[in-house]
Amino acid sequence: TGSAAMAVGAIVLGIWLRQNPSKENAERSSRVMHFLFFAGQIAPPIVAFFYPGISHLDELIGLNPLPMRPIFLGIGILLAIPGFYFMAVTNKLLRAIGNGTNAFVLTKHVVNDDIYKRTRNPMSLGFYLLTIALGLVTGSTFATLAAVLGIIPSHLIFIKYFEEKELELRFGESYLEYKKTVPFLIPKFGS
Repeated sequence: TGSAAMAVGAIVLGIWLRQNPSKENAERSSRVMHFLFFAGQIAPPIVAFFYPGISHLDELIGLNPLPMRPIFLGIGILLAIPGFYFMAVTNKLLRAIGNGTNAFVLTKHVVNDDIYKRTRNPMSLGFYLLTIALGLVTGSTFATLAAVLGIIPSHLIFIKYFEEKELELRFGESYLEYKKTVPFLIPKFGS
């Protein structure tokens, strides 16, 4: 439900931004979208972690847990390491270079240094890796499927349809130039 609300919100606010393009509207709608993100994609897994417990979600809806537990546990740990790295580095860079944070205190500058030279969305990449890792580490089929089929696709809709337009309106030419030279999600390596 939270992922659907986020996707619908991104589409509705994306349409509204295209009809009412201004920096002020971009900032206002960005705060609404970040609220939808936290309410729909962060709060539910946190609540589920404590009740009924992520590993109990499968039994509640009649799914078997992931098979080959040690293999999925290992893969989950391997995904979590770069996921945590991307989240930590991006939060530091958003504060230091962008003079903002990752949500409600919007950055004042395009952040295009460090990992942001390699991908425009390293925080999102880290988030995706961590959501998949959570499902794999807990052995939950439901949590893994929710990440792959719900959370990640709805967040990609948010980025592509809403956030890119919002950043164009807030930063103008500096973001458009950055967008031309840096890949969307998968980091480029080399010079």
